[in-house]
Amino acid sequence: MVEFSPQAERDLIAFLRNLIRIPSPSTEEGEVAAWVAEEMQRVGFPEVWVDRIGNVIGRLGSGVGKTLLYNAHMDTVGIGDPKSWSRDPYGAEIEAGVLYGRGASDMKGALAAMVYSAKALIDAGAALEGSLYVVGVVQEEVCEGLAMRVLIEEEGIKPDFVVLGEATNLQVSRGQRGRLGMRLRTHGRSCHGSAPERGVNAIYPMARIALEIEGLNGRLAEDPFLGKGSIAATVIESTSGGTNVVPDSCTLYLDRRLTAGETEAGAVVEIEEIIACHSPDAEVVVLEYEATSYRGYPCRARQYFPAWVLDEGHSLVQAMAQAIEETLGYRPTIGKWAFSTDGAYTMGVAGIPTIGFGPGEERFAHTIDDQVRLEDVVKAARVYARLAVDILK
Repeated sequence: MVEFSPQAERDLIAFLRNLIRIPSPSTEEGEVAAWVAEEMQRVGFPEVWVDRIGNVIGRLGSGVGKTLLYNAHMDTVGIGDPKSWSRDPYGAEIEAGVLYGRGASDMKGALAAMVYSAKALIDAGAALEGSLYVVGVVQEEVCEGLAMRVLIEEEGIKPDFVVLGEATNLQVSRGQRGRLGMRLRTHGRSCHGSAPERGVNAIYPMARIALEIEGLNGRLAEDPFLGKGSIAATVIESTSGGTNVVPDSCTLYLDRRLTAGETEAGAVVEIEEIIACHSPDAEVVVLEYEATSYRGYPCRARQYFPAWVLDEGHSLVQAMAQAIEETLGYRPTIGKWAFSTDGAYTMGVAGIPTIGFGPGEERFAHTIDDQVRLEDVVKAARVYARLAVDILK
């Protein structure tokens, strides 16, 4: 069994605290990426490099055999109003064994644990048949799967198995609902607000459409494992010349969560049918993500992320459960995430067996209480090391 010395645990925690102290919003991961690459080199990865989009990649193993990839995203959401935090969001404060700060649970805790799981393997002289990749990916928070698509389709890394470090509270996740971003727009004719009869107000048909969309939630499909599909209106805006001007257009943004069996085309048709009843000239489009990575890579992706599930009996699920049981002494719960992850690409598109295991609790992700138990970060590192030995032997 691969062991962690007290010094290795201290170094792991110090590395994690430094990661928390470096702000890394999506497309601005450069500083934290440099820190991750430097730490990978320091702990002894034989190969470390940064790819065209900005992913940091460390590899060890013989290269002959299976390929196991550990995925952790380096970007975080913003902090919102800093006054709403009871602690410095970038202070990496520790209280009663809990580390606080943006990215603690989502998911710099897992990133640090993955890097140090490799250090433990290196220090132990573990002979890995095949390759273990530890990858810090970019822009997951804004376009999950994008960076993994670049890694696999453009960089040519073809893993046999993927483990995502998203928060699972040291349990196992084997699936998630999909996600679809849509934009609706209704059209009208502008006029002075004192004489609304002279124009056509674009807000009113959108209001009726929005109410029907709310009611759509009760009719969406339900899967026994992933649960129900859902839809939420998230942003609404109009083009008006002022508060005394009837707007000539109104735009509504939708967050559609897709359960098993639901498709992009089907979800769009549902909205088109509602539109046809209230504003035939309105349109719905699937959103496109466009940005430039910190490395200058031009990013563009359709905001459709399919649902995915890996069978509970799959060898990867069972290997992880066994690694947890033998390392931590309990049989884990096999569940799912409520949110979307890079698995939308690795399993949902590429069909690569994918699971999740990480420190931190899902309920703390994106909150002002973002936190992770340091004991759990060390436990996660031990499990990652054990799983690599079990799979790459």
